[in-house]
Amino acid sequence: MSDSRNTIVAVILSALVLIAWQYFYNIPQMEKQRLAEQARKELSKSAQPANNAATRQGGAASAPQANAPAAAQPASAAPVVARDVAIAASPRVKIDTPRLSGSISLKGARIDDLSLVQFRETVDPASPAIVLYSPSGTAEPYYAEFGWVPATGTSAKLPDSNTVWQQEGSNSLTPTTPVTLKYDNGEGLTFRRVISIDDRYLFTIKDEVTNVGKAPVTLLPYALISRHGAPKVSGYYILHEGLIGYLGADGLQQYSYKKIDEAKPLEGSPDAKGLKWTATDGWLGITDKYWASALLPDTNAQLQARFFSRPLGAIRTYQADYLENPQTIAIGGTGSADTRLFAGAKEASVVGINFPIGGFGGYNKELGLNHFDLLIDWGWFYFITKPMFLALDFFYHLVGNFGIAILLVTVLVKLLFFPLANKSYASMAKMKAVQPQLAALKERYPDDKMKQQQEMMEIYKKEKINPIAGCLPVALQIPVFFSLYKVLFVTIEMRHAPFYGWIKDLSAPDPTNLFTLFGLLHYDPTQLPIFGHYLALGIWPLIMGATMWFQMKLNPRPPDPTQQLIFGWMPLIFTFMLAGFPAGLVIYWAWNNTLSVLQQSFIMRRNGVKVELLDNIKTTFVSKKAT
Repeated sequence: MSDSRNTIVAVILSALVLIAWQYFYNIPQMEKQRLAEQARKELSKSAQPANNAATRQGGAASAPQANAPAAAQPASAAPVVARDVAIAASPRVKIDTPRLSGSISLKGARIDDLSLVQFRETVDPASPAIVLYSPSGTAEPYYAEFGWVPATGTSAKLPDSNTVWQQEGSNSLTPTTPVTLKYDNGEGLTFRRVISIDDRYLFTIKDEVTNVGKAPVTLLPYALISRHGAPKVSGYYILHEGLIGYLGADGLQQYSYKKIDEAKPLEGSPDAKGLKWTATDGWLGITDKYWASALLPDTNAQLQARFFSRPLGAIRTYQADYLENPQTIAIGGTGSADTRLFAGAKEASVVGINFPIGGFGGYNKELGLNHFDLLIDWGWFYFITKPMFLALDFFYHLVGNFGIAILLVTVLVKLLFFPLANKSYASMAKMKAVQPQLAALKERYPDDKMKQQQEMMEIYKKEKINPIAGCLPVALQIPVFFSLYKVLFVTIEMRHAPFYGWIKDLSAPDPTNLFTLFGLLHYDPTQLPIFGHYLALGIWPLIMGATMWFQMKLNPRPPDPTQQLIFGWMPLIFTFMLAGFPAGLVIYWAWNNTLSVLQQSFIMRRNGVKVELLDNIKTTFVSKKAT
């Protein structure tokens, strides 16, 4: 009686903790995100036409300075304009590839207009394409810039963000037609930039400087990616969104927007906060959940790399950049610098996967990059997550549906762990066979629990029963569950991947809801205070809960009343717990439970133990008095 009371108190306290967390943390966080999104939309709506010259200024990006590594002072915050207005405000070169569309601004020679034509905002194929880059002056500027900065003591006139370049050759950038941009500073220096692109997401930028002036000049090549304002992030600890790079011997560097804001001031610029590295064989950029932008310099180049942020009006700008070693260009000589830019979706086959057995080469192998596959956040348990993704991808290309691939991988996992599960279920079958002996112990020693435990352990030892064997099947599921959750959550291949029926996106929760009678009642129960977050219970979570309940009923009833109470409530708790998880994960769990029931029934029969699933279910609905 005391144990049962303690369990009930523990359950009540756990529920209070969940409610408190929901009320004091989750709801304020959701409200904060809602207000931020609303403010962003209102800012976009209030955008005015770009008649003001201030709206066409270069923006807040700052090229690295050879004599002042920190950021320059930011420009004043200008009125926000609509994206199409900002694009039309400067002459441009069109970008047209099977996966990317957009343009290069001749003003500043920036790549600042990119959309991913193969990816849409929603599951509706007619919805707008995902916008990656936007010009300065819009609500969410995001762009890449390349160029040269003068060494200390050099006073040459160099192109900057306000310089208008001349276009030569092709009128559009395609995988077969590069574009050439030219700028003459009128003082003997001619800058020429050739930009090419492949049929995926890789830009190649080749810069040349010809000196026909009266004196040698010393210049340093640079490249930067700038983003104005911190974007809305998923906010999950298992996923990194923010600044990222692999910088030679310093290895993988990941900093969220918040961490960069909390960094120490950069030397020479107290308003800019960030970090610096000196590295060879590195890359760096900014990553979102599914998209990324990364600078890929020559693997032999020595870099002065930085991550930093600085204020620009009411927001902060975030920048990843690098500076290469200086080049002295003699009279009549030419200097050159090559770099690459990745700007697109983090597809595993494009980015690359390093794995001993299987995997994809992608850019990581093709370009000889340093762990570029880590642009996809595989997590600490990558040795489980990567093979899980490779298995899903293999079956997907075999059957054409990621949902079916999940079912097939579940069967494969069951086969791999069959020997261990076989021992576990065999032990559970023996435990069921000795239930009468355990019940007799309670009658023999009703007031001596210590004696009950001693005699029980003797029975287990005699019958060669492992009392914790029943936990093994659940324990085996944990790493598989986590790896599948990670794959569903972070890989773009799972984004908007349909199953059958009402599941149009395996990476999103089941859209149906029991509390709206599956669409008959037109209201959103999830908006209710405190408990609303838990009132999203779809059809597949209910199926999962039912299969888990069947699995519990197949197992022998625990002799301890506390354990009986816990196991009795577990299916209901898991049903609500997993309701908000990706539908693909819930489908996996339901299918895994079903296979476990079939497997356990088979093993019990083989060990001569009666399968009493139907009897146990019947007993559940018959009162003790009737019994």
